[in-house]
Amino acid sequence: MNGPLISFVRVAFDLSDTSAFLVPMVFYFSYFLFSLPASFVARRLGLRRGLAVSLVLCAAGVALFGQFIAMRLYGGALTGLLVMGAGLSLMQVVINPLVSLLGPSERASQRIAIMGVCNKCAGILAPIVLATVVMGDIGTLSQRAQETTDPVARNALLSGFVQAIYAPYMTMAVVLLLTAIGVALCPLPDLQAPALPGPLEGSRRIFRPHLVFGIVVMFLYVGVEVMAGDAIGTYGQGFGLPLSQTRFFTSLTLAGMLGGYILGFLVVPRIVTQERLMELACFLGAGLTVAAFLTQGYVSVLCVALLGAANAMLMPSIFPIAIRGGGAWTPLASALLVMAYSGGAIIPQIYVILKPFVGFQGMFALLVLPSYLALLLYARRYGRTGLLPLDQEP
Repeated sequence: MNGPLISFVRVAFDLSDTSAFLVPMVFYFSYFLFSLPASFVARRLGLRRGLAVSLVLCAAGVALFGQFIAMRLYGGALTGLLVMGAGLSLMQVVINPLVSLLGPSERASQRIAIMGVCNKCAGILAPIVLATVVMGDIGTLSQRAQETTDPVARNALLSGFVQAIYAPYMTMAVVLLLTAIGVALCPLPDLQAPALPGPLEGSRRIFRPHLVFGIVVMFLYVGVEVMAGDAIGTYGQGFGLPLSQTRFFTSLTLAGMLGGYILGFLVVPRIVTQERLMELACFLGAGLTVAAFLTQGYVSVLCVALLGAANAMLMPSIFPIAIRGGGAWTPLASALLVMAYSGGAIIPQIYVILKPFVGFQGMFALLVLPSYLALLLYARRYGRTGLLPLDQEP
């Protein structure tokens, strides 16, 4: 929901683009802060209890965000996003390696794609619901707020606007808390992450090139995903498209991602390998980026939204390639990859800071196109290389 939230806080707190983009920056930076601590929590609690604790943290973050938004305290709302990110960091550390390793490695991307389909179905609906129920006619309200010269009347107008977010967010917090209780009580096996070897038993060899460069391309990938999803509304506003329409654009990107996940599920490994699909997705993403730069208005926005389909074919492949052969160091490798999600904090901020000087279309292409080329090089160099587990290396 970060995409429409950017537009929401921009109006509710009268913010610049740079300040409004603190929403994705704080959210994704939390992955950098909390992923390594999350790996130790997951190891101590086990996977099932770790998942339950992650849901409790998410519930707390959602509740804090809703409360502080209703109080019109932007700093407090960002704190809520940070707590929510801590919960999701733990969730990612628990789930991704588990799903990657539960079965043949050549089908790992297919299993992650199943999770992606479930995630994106909710992801398509959530921004639509938020934009419809909470944001209402945000374009008219923004214009009224700008035209109102009386600061008291203006403050009252915006205060009434932000109150609409309180009930939905508190409801989400309750649902997350109930889900945490359900996970804690359900008969899932309480699996434990394998114990880490001693410091002299391969700790240096964990940082092999396919993991090191995997961290780099994961940073770039998440930055591109956020650019296509959360920043698409701001991109559309660059063409003068109204807020009443741009608030729904994040759902377009997520619909593209859903299509990409379904396609990946159907063709891997029946028709193409997950590594080959990653290469094709990079070509598709690069082509769409060039098309977005060369077109205008809704056509350009559609090209950006379709990047979601290309991105959905990338994420399920990066993770299995990067952790391949990790052995007992797999949980730590997973945590390092999740830390790289902070690319979603840095790359969009670079975009909003520099787009006034370069132009919003040019800056978008300058950030996204090289990222796809780096992902392509990674897929070609490491995607087809068999790697021995650390404990089998000479």
